[in-house]
Amino acid sequence: MKIAVCLKRVPEMELRFAIAADRKSLEQGGMKYEISDFDGYALEVALQLVERAGSGEVVAICLGPDGVQETLRKALAMGAARAVQLKADEVPFDGLAIAAALAAELTGGAYDLILFGRMATDTASGTVGLMTAHLLDLPCVTSLSHLELSDGRGTAHRDLEGATETVQFSLPAVLTIDEGIARPRLATLKGIMAAKKKPLEVKPAQLGAVNLTVETMALPPERAGGRIIGEGPDVVPELVRLLRTEAKVL
Repeated sequence: MKIAVCLKRVPEMELRFAIAADRKSLEQGGMKYEISDFDGYALEVALQLVERAGSGEVVAICLGPDGVQETLRKALAMGAARAVQLKADEVPFDGLAIAAALAAELTGGAYDLILFGRMATDTASGTVGLMTAHLLDLPCVTSLSHLELSDGRGTAHRDLEGATETVQFSLPAVLTIDEGIARPRLATLKGIMAAKKKPLEVKPAQLGAVNLTVETMALPPERAGGRIIGEGPDVVPELVRLLRTEAKVL
């Protein structure tokens, strides 16, 4: 079984950040990066599928500047067989431009599965996997919470509000992975050492036309502090009046 996992390097969510002077990007000073959470789930699913099959290959692919090589080395340390960096000075906000570069790399790769995270944790757009599937003309199932493969076909579960949807599809296919399906493994010392010898190929990214851009970024305005108007049922009329006249939510 041959599986490609498309990863994205994203800022660590726990760190404080600042908007850069251009008002279109984040200040890079002190910024740390990691594999997007959902992409980590996708990588773990791929590794487990190959382990259960007894043979196969997991290929990690990441688009971006040379800093993404650290992300790819982590994927190799976790168990991916090889990695590909699609080199671009910047990662565009336009999901279709990214999908075009990924589709160009994936075409002809003879992959049984192409996995993405459900969304990137920085942009949360959730579009690149679907767009890549469209460009490759492959079936696509999104937000998987369970996956089974047998005889060239797959069965996937998608969690809905109060229900579960079951989808069947043929291989090859593009899948986007939701949380809960698998917890990413930690890289062992043996895996980290082995990753140094695994191939990491660098290719120029064949980005599509960038038609969607960020014009400006801004932090949400600070919320005004609350106030206590009293206690007990006697303050309800005043509370209702304020909600109507000041908050204007009624």
